[in-house]
Amino acid sequence: MSVSASGHDLSPLDSAERERLAAGLSPEERRVLLDHGTERPFCGGLLDNKQDGTYQCRLCALPLFKSDHKFDSGTGWPSFFAPFDAEHVREIRDQSHGMIRIEIRCARCDSHLGHVFPDGPRPTGLRYCLNSIAMEFVSS
Repeated sequence: MSVSASGHDLSPLDSAERERLAAGLSPEERRVLLDHGTERPFCGGLLDNKQDGTYQCRLCALPLFKSDHKFDSGTGWPSFFAPFDAEHVREIRDQSHGMIRIEIRCARCDSHLGHVFPDGPRPTGLRYCLNSIAMEFVSS
């Protein structure tokens, strides 16, 4: 078993478990999480959430981001300057749509979450730009 520094199981899901979890997704959730889609800006249910808590992967419930790392980027998607645990988010070079970006995926289930850009606030200078539909919020 692979465990993150914060104590969470990062063992990859086998295909049967991933499909079992995916069976409960809506068509739009499948489009974003499994087919690497993007929701439209300013429409996500978590964009204006200001509650204290944790944002976790909609598919496998791995904690991804903390509310105290969230900021208003003005882009129309929930944005964070750091992940819950760096090991929980996997980065992949994305050359789609005629540009080079860094896609972020859940380290456990490989679901598409969004992208990370080097134009965020201090202390990291990063902007993790997430699809609301890719996450569930758990209040603390």
